[in-house]
Amino acid sequence: MKILVIEDNESVSSMIELFFSKEGIDGTFEMDGLKGLELAKQGDWDCLIIDWMLPGMDGVSICQQLRKENYSVPIIMLTAKDSESEQVLGLEMGADDYVTKPFSPLALMARIKAVTRRYAPLKEEMPIEGIVETKHFKINLNTREVLLNEKPVLNLTPKEFDLLYHFVQHPKQVFSRDQLLDSVWGYDFYGDDRTVDVHIKRLRTKVSTDEQPFFHTVWGVGYRFDETFENRDDAQ
Repeated sequence: MKILVIEDNESVSSMIELFFSKEGIDGTFEMDGLKGLELAKQGDWDCLIIDWMLPGMDGVSICQQLRKENYSVPIIMLTAKDSESEQVLGLEMGADDYVTKPFSPLALMARIKAVTRRYAPLKEEMPIEGIVETKHFKINLNTREVLLNEKPVLNLTPKEFDLLYHFVQHPKQVFSRDQLLDSVWGYDFYGDDRTVDVHIKRLRTKVSTDEQPFFHTVWGVGYRFDETFENRDDAQ
């Protein structure tokens, strides 16, 4: 596994590097935000770990820039900011997860395994040829490309892709936030179900219209995906 860590705190980088060496992970470390952005674009990474506060360019801006360029590698934000609004901002800019400082290497490793596991679907879980087609969507699990009404959907993050695929597999079924965290994130997200709300919001902006909302809020329960549902008052 190849991971790029963009972190300007030498103590944090040293801790992560030591743990990576024990886990057999090929880690590359950069302290400057702008240089880290260029490394991210040039390398074939399995995951990026980006600190929020960096010299040159902050981590949120790096994440936002990469997602604008349709960069689909999982991104984990490291942040000393523990307010909910700041954590949500990181997710809205395209991060798949975040870890709040101080943290243990084991906690970080759990997040890395979770985001990378869902990014690469197991072959036995794939349909023939890795293609899923519905009334409006065509999803290629091998290339992780999505077509909506024959047009490509750009800038989907890995977790947004996973969410869409999960819903497409279960049309009209209502899922609570906890169920989505368990099925898509694959681990306990410490009760922070706002993560699901943020990703659903981002998916809606990328694939939904007033005529074709697709994702519907079921008040007091969670969300449902329905390609045949006509736009009504309970749809958002």
